[in-house]
Amino acid sequence: MAETTSTEARPTRAYVIHPDLADRRTQRREPEHALAEAIALAHALPGTEIVGSEVARLRKPDAGRLFGKGKVAEIGERLAEAEVDLVLIDGPVTPVQQRNLEKAWEVKLLDRTGLILEIFADRARTREGVLQVELAALSYQRTRLVRAWTHLERQRGGLGFVGGPGETQIEADRRAIDEQMTRLRRQLERVVKTRTLHRAARAKVPYPIVALVGYTNAGKSTLFNRLTGAEVLAKDMLFATLDPTMRAIRLPDARGGTQGRKIILSDTVGFISDLPHELVAAFRATLEEVLEADLVLHVRDISHPETEEQAADVAEILDGLGVDEDVALIEVWNKIDALSADTRAALRRTDSRTEGVQAVSALTGEGLDDLIAAIDAHLGEALDEPRYPGQVVLPFSDGRRRAWLHEAGVVEREEAGEDGLHLDLRWTERQKATYEALSGGEAE
Repeated sequence: MAETTSTEARPTRAYVIHPDLADRRTQRREPEHALAEAIALAHALPGTEIVGSEVARLRKPDAGRLFGKGKVAEIGERLAEAEVDLVLIDGPVTPVQQRNLEKAWEVKLLDRTGLILEIFADRARTREGVLQVELAALSYQRTRLVRAWTHLERQRGGLGFVGGPGETQIEADRRAIDEQMTRLRRQLERVVKTRTLHRAARAKVPYPIVALVGYTNAGKSTLFNRLTGAEVLAKDMLFATLDPTMRAIRLPDARGGTQGRKIILSDTVGFISDLPHELVAAFRATLEEVLEADLVLHVRDISHPETEEQAADVAEILDGLGVDEDVALIEVWNKIDALSADTRAALRRTDSRTEGVQAVSALTGEGLDDLIAAIDAHLGEALDEPRYPGQVVLPFSDGRRRAWLHEAGVVEREEAGEDGLHLDLRWTERQKATYEALSGGEAE
């Protein structure tokens, strides 16, 4: 009995392979760095132990097995010796290649898209996140189902009202997946409507939105926690954050006080190179907060050997999302604590001379005062408007609008009258318009 328990508790032994194709060697990423990222992805898969990895150089992919016959046998020997259960291929693998390799190596195999889908499925927490992962997984499964089964020409009979006579099994399976995807899209539409209502409610709050974006594992969540005092999961792990997290916070002022500008800070899912197109489409809604941001903080791991390549990937994704080029953006060069003292000092001098760049360590707090001052300066020009006197009278029972006015910091005096609460205000035209939208009428 004890032996059975021990066997069940054993982690999945995984082996990571990065295929280095000759026609891709002009790309900007080094294969060794790509392999390191793939290993980090594999570590993000729960219950997995990485027992080996390698870069497999290929002149061209074999249609049936991806690798040549000799390479398949050579890798197979290493897999058997390490008692591998799961092989992770850092790249696309066709269903035929997957089936043949699994048969040759007697292991389970996942390609890059399948691995990322597995991680996302494990990490999704919100209802929208779960639905989006399921939709992406079905889209991926549908494509592989078609390619896997069409060559078999398997058919089944029909009664005329379900599928029809002679319907191929693949057509039936495809139809079942399409029906399930339609149901998921309807559910997702309802969830998105709810998110739209939440965004409309936030639009009535006169605070700017600051969105954190960046390559996965760049330190966004650590920075988010440092600025908000929240406890968002922040690990040295790819995709530690999946669902978007938002907090309304008051930034400390540049002198270390507590009366700085109030903002809404949004932490988003990390970007990654070669993100499966199924997930780009499915997770677009979770990145909509970026489209509405008044300021974007592009957090970079400046200590990473391919930080420039990662920054280029993020820029491409932001462009694909349709983020307006006019949106203010600050590059936050994070993890300077991982650099030498001389390099760190040089970066701090660079950021002082380069507009829109801040060198910080979210872990130690170095440079955060300057970052906060930069955030305040970027938002100040657009949001520091002149204030005008005003007055409103609220029913005693209207706690909602009273709370909004006090939270916005526009109430100068309040006293009770026979007809309700009389509030003397000093507010901006924008705050007044927001209040009127909240009230459904005009203020005095």
